[in-house]
Amino acid sequence: MMRAVNQSLGAAALAIALALGSNAALASGDAPHIERETWSFGGFSGQYDRAQLQRGFQVYKDICANCHGLRRVFFRNLVQPGGPEFPEDAVKALAAAWPNKITDGPDDKGKMFERTAKLFDPILGPYKNDNEARANQNGALPPDLSLIAKARNVGYSGPFWAHPLSMLRDVVTSYQEGGADYLHALLTGYEDQPPAFKRDAEGRLHPVAADEAVDEKAVERCASVTAGEEGKPDVCNKLQDGMMYNRAFPGHQIAMPQPLSKDGFVKYQDGTGSLEENSRDVAAFLSWAGDPHLNDRKHTGWLVMIYLLITTVLLFLAKKRLWSKLH
Repeated sequence: MMRAVNQSLGAAALAIALALGSNAALASGDAPHIERETWSFGGFSGQYDRAQLQRGFQVYKDICANCHGLRRVFFRNLVQPGGPEFPEDAVKALAAAWPNKITDGPDDKGKMFERTAKLFDPILGPYKNDNEARANQNGALPPDLSLIAKARNVGYSGPFWAHPLSMLRDVVTSYQEGGADYLHALLTGYEDQPPAFKRDAEGRLHPVAADEAVDEKAVERCASVTAGEEGKPDVCNKLQDGMMYNRAFPGHQIAMPQPLSKDGFVKYQDGTGSLEENSRDVAAFLSWAGDPHLNDRKHTGWLVMIYLLITTVLLFLAKKRLWSKLH
């Protein structure tokens, strides 16, 4: 019996090792390297910054809402504690002036009708359905941004043997800000053209140093490079028509035009604003949209930990008292 158990445990350990190894191999391949940022809501005790969420919503309203909706976020959520906490009257006026109408009904005649939004309505995007969205975006479908920070994450780009250590670090530090890191890197990762590569005598492509003078006739502009197999030359994947180059996007080719730039960004009411600030603020806002109860959850978690600690101490003292008579 013990032999069978040991064999089962060995097989399970081997399966886990193979899974980690395969994931690490995939992650350490073409996954873009994304730097980790510091967020107010990171770690065990982090909380959302209300002012940052308010600025982030302004960036979403002025820039992102032209193509993307927030179907799982309702106007009333902008008022509730733990979020942007706008004044209720201001949000009512915002909903009434929202350009995307709400389809409601049927009315007394059995017909559907459109009305202005109210607090209990979701924040809709400009398109009524996916087909309309694709028709207006050259075939590309702008995703709903309600859960985009949950649906995206940073990829591991280090050596395969260090991947389990990286995963362990994420568990210990309670790292959950991968979506915000990715969104910030994506919004700041646009470049005018792909990087330049030089091909050597064996057909291998090598990136040109940033400070090196570039002769366009002697280099190849590649969105990504596929290594040649069995002595074959590397393949330069050119930027396709209608695509933009982005350092953080997998494959580095993205259909979304650059929403923010160093010369085109949202200025806040206090006169500040920049590409960096806009991208960080809207990434934080979208993180809240995907996890609006983070503040309450972390607060409750600390209360539970304190409760368990006190309970443990009381049980230990009770155990010592009950068993002291037998010693």
